[in-house]
Amino acid sequence: MAGLQVSDKWPAVLDSFRPKNGGSALKVAIVHYWMLAYAGAEREISALFEIFPDAHLFVLIAGEDVLKRFAPHTVTTSFLQRVPGSRRFHRHLLPLSPFALEQFDLRNYDVVISIESGPAKGVITSPGTCHINYCNSPMRYIWDMYHEYANGKEMKGLTRLIFRTVAHYMRLWDLASASRVDYFISNSNYIAGRVRKFYRRESTVIYPPVDVRSGYLADGVGDYYLVVGRLVDYKRVDLAIEACNRLRRPLRVVGVGPQYERLRKLAGPTVEFLGNLGDNQKNEQYAHCRALLFPAEEDFGIVPVEAHSFGRPVIAFGRGGALETVQGPFAAEGAVDSSSNGIFFSEQTVDSLVEAVLAFEHCEKDFSPAQIARNADRFSTERFKQQVANFVADHVEEFRTASHVQPAAR
Repeated sequence: MAGLQVSDKWPAVLDSFRPKNGGSALKVAIVHYWMLAYAGAEREISALFEIFPDAHLFVLIAGEDVLKRFAPHTVTTSFLQRVPGSRRFHRHLLPLSPFALEQFDLRNYDVVISIESGPAKGVITSPGTCHINYCNSPMRYIWDMYHEYANGKEMKGLTRLIFRTVAHYMRLWDLASASRVDYFISNSNYIAGRVRKFYRRESTVIYPPVDVRSGYLADGVGDYYLVVGRLVDYKRVDLAIEACNRLRRPLRVVGVGPQYERLRKLAGPTVEFLGNLGDNQKNEQYAHCRALLFPAEEDFGIVPVEAHSFGRPVIAFGRGGALETVQGPFAAEGAVDSSSNGIFFSEQTVDSLVEAVLAFEHCEKDFSPAQIARNADRFSTERFKQQVANFVADHVEEFRTASHVQPAAR
């Protein structure tokens, strides 16, 4: 399904959400699961606040730093926020998430926008409230990546048994909670397919916001490859490390996570771990890398688009959301052309990634940094705001007409 197009009615749509002549604006609630770092979903929330500045945010658990960032807005956390250690062990509280979400009182809102790749859409809304779910992903760990998580290195003994039991009941609840959503938006065509598979619902594709305005073309390129992201199993940073070990190529790893110690032990002398970096430092790494290595099967993948905004190519695993952001051949298929911004490898193996790196180096000079940066503009934050605002305006009216309901009571 193609992404929603931007229309020239955007300024009028945005103005329609503002109060006029002492009247009431559209009353909007935004619902999220846990906000413990300022990452992709939190950037989506920031963009939504630019459309709906008076919206209220409801979140299960939030870190202090993130709460400070959203301090100008009304933020309500669940009772899970008060559980000792909840921010550190938030995933262990997953079985309580359905109950916690259902305690949020959303009766007086015209629109509820839930954002999830964790539990968020299970809130209870009134008949007069239009519930829109922006789906970054159905919960991976209970659906298509369930067996990978259940058999992962972090799952042992009793922990594995508890996870399998909880996941079974969470799947039943997650499917039931999908019926509480009036309209689905997916962050990529790949996710639209998963929404259709697991929830049997159609969705509109609106790509997430990416800060492409920070990108710039550097005067020179360094002699290193780059990986950016949380160090967790499914990101497959181990493939990038082993490929660069074998090829003796410099690799810089930006990010932290539970796999840090294991990956450090795996790394050879050409691999450097930089930890978490501030935006300016991270931008410097993007701007000067030879290419970004992206070995994960992601739902969308903001990191490749960020790299593109600096004019840098991406060597990506050829499945998932990367197929919608990276344009180029698979390593064995032939040369790049003027529209290419990367190269794909076909299997999540070290051999396949090594083949792609060598193919990239063979045609490295054929990439156009300026053209790559221009292509990144189609994922801008401004485009996201326009498309979401148009979607909400159109579907709230459709919802009210179809349901024969009035706006929610104040």
